[in-house]
Amino acid sequence: MRPILRAALVAAIVALGIAGEAAAQTRPPKPDLKQEFQAALTAVPEPAALTARGAIYVPAYANIRAGNRRTRINLSATLAIHNTSADKPLVIEKIDYFDSAGTLVERFLEAPVALRPFGTIEVFIATDDNRGGSGANFIVSWAGNAPLAEPLAETVMIGTVGTTSYSFVSQGRPIRMTEPAR
Repeated sequence: MRPILRAALVAAIVALGIAGEAAAQTRPPKPDLKQEFQAALTAVPEPAALTARGAIYVPAYANIRAGNRRTRINLSATLAIHNTSADKPLVIEKIDYFDSAGTLVERFLEAPVALRPFGTIEVFIATDDNRGGSGANFIVSWAGNAPLAEPLAETVMIGTVGTTSYSFVSQGRPIRMTEPAR
């Protein structure tokens, strides 16, 4: 390889590395869900009053393959968690975001929050945040005072390539422990 071409290639790689670091440093700060959704929140009940617990697995694709499999469409994802109860608060204990390998990418709650009856909170993953990959997902852990309607958790993914837009919804599924076969 010619020295001039090699120097140009090294300069380009260094510039891309610096740009990548700058982009990572300019990632918007993690939202304060308590502040952002104050109207949907209420006081967290005493732990002894939380007699029902569950967890929901919610797919949240950060990107998907298209066309010839070499094209990737980057997607934004909005996770919405709905309290489906008409009269009881729902405590959200954890909102964790995982990548395709199952590695924790980000934790969205520092402390539990309680949703008012029929209240909703959201978590947003930007289009340029590809940390999750094509198998990204959220695990939402919740608690409440039984009997309690199970919450609804779903993601809405949106992406654009040229003049074509893509959007779809992914519903969460309860994670339940199963008994081993006997």
